Amino acid sequence: MIAAAMTFAAPLVMPHFAAAQGYPNRPVRLILPFGAGGVADVTARLVTERLGQRFVIENMPGAGGINAARAVLSSPADGYTLALFSNGTAISVSLFKNLTFNPVTDFVPVSSMGYFDFILVTQSGSPYATLGDVIKAAKEKPGTLNVGTINVGSTQNLAAQLLKSTAGVDVTIVPFRSSPDVLIALLRGDIQMAIENYSAVQSHIADKAVTPVASSGPVRTLFLPDVPTVKEAGGGDFEARSWNAIFAPKGTPPEVIATLNAALREVLDMPDLKKRALDLGIEARASSPEEIRDRLKDDIEKWAAVIERAGIAKQ
Repeated sequence: MIAAAMTFAAPLVMPHFAAAQGYPNRPVRLILPFGAGGVADVTARLVTERLGQRFVIENMPGAGGINAARAVLSSPADGYTLALFSNGTAISVSLFKNLTFNPVTDFVPVSSMGYFDFILVTQSGSPYATLGDVIKAAKEKPGTLNVGTINVGSTQNLAAQLLKSTAGVDVTIVPFRSSPDVLIALLRGDIQMAIENYSAVQSHIADKAVTPVASSGPVRTLFLPDVPTVKEAGGGDFEARSWNAIFAPKGTPPEVIATLNAALREVLDMPDLKKRALDLGIEARASSPEEIRDRLKDDIEKWAAVIERAGIAKQ
C-alpha cells in the first residue's frame, strides 16, 4: 500500500559524476516493512522530505519483512527502488524458518538513517527506583518479577532476554500486543519494569508516572543524558540498540550508491532535522555503506545467539 507520495521542487544534492548521469530523474520508491506511524516510518519521512527530490514511501508490513524485500528484489537494480532495513531485519534471519531473502547477499548497503536506544522504566513510587533495585529484588526472589515488552521476537523482547543473561537474573518476560498495552500493565502494577521506545514512554516520563532507570545503548542516550546505561546501572555487559538504514538490491551501480550516500550525509547533518529526530528519540546519523553492512552482520550474529539461548521457536 502506498502510504504517501511527497514531491519537492528543490533538486537532490548530488556529486558531479552522478549529476552527469542524471540520477535521479524520476520518483524513487523507498519500501518499508512496517506500517505507517512507527519509528521507521517517521525516520524515513523526516529524511525524504529533505532530500529535495520526489520520493514515494510505500509501507508493506508483513512477517519478517518478506513482502517488502520481495518488492525491492523484483524491481530493477537501478537505484529507483530501495529498501529500509532495521535491527528487526537482522533478527528475522534467525527468527524465521523461511525468510526467502538474505539481507547480506541479496542487498547492498547505502547508509544508516537513525539509531535509537530503548528505555527501561518502572512505575513511579514503586520500590524499584533504580535498575539496581530491580536486579537486587530479582536475585532475592527469582522468577517473581515481571518485565513487559511488545511481542516475542521484537528487539525490546530480545533485549529483556539479553538482560536476563548479562545481569544474571531470573525474571518473567511478559509480551504484549502493543506499546500502550505494556504501559497500562506497568501503571496497573501487573509488571514491575518495561522496556520500550523513548517515544512510547516520553509523555509518561514527563508526567512522572514512570521512572526511567536505564537506557539500552553503549553510552547514555542523548534524550535522557542523566539516566545511566544498563551497564552503568549494574546490568552487566549489555547493549541493545536499534537502527534504520537504506539498502538497495544487489547489482545497483556503485555510482548510484555513492550519490545516495552523499545526499543522505548532507541531509542527516542538518541541525534542524537532528533536533526534530531527537525530540522523537531518534539519533539521526548517516554512515558509510561498510559501517552499516558490518552492523547488520554483527546484529545477525548477536541476536541469533540470544534467540537460541532463550529457546524462542522459529516462526
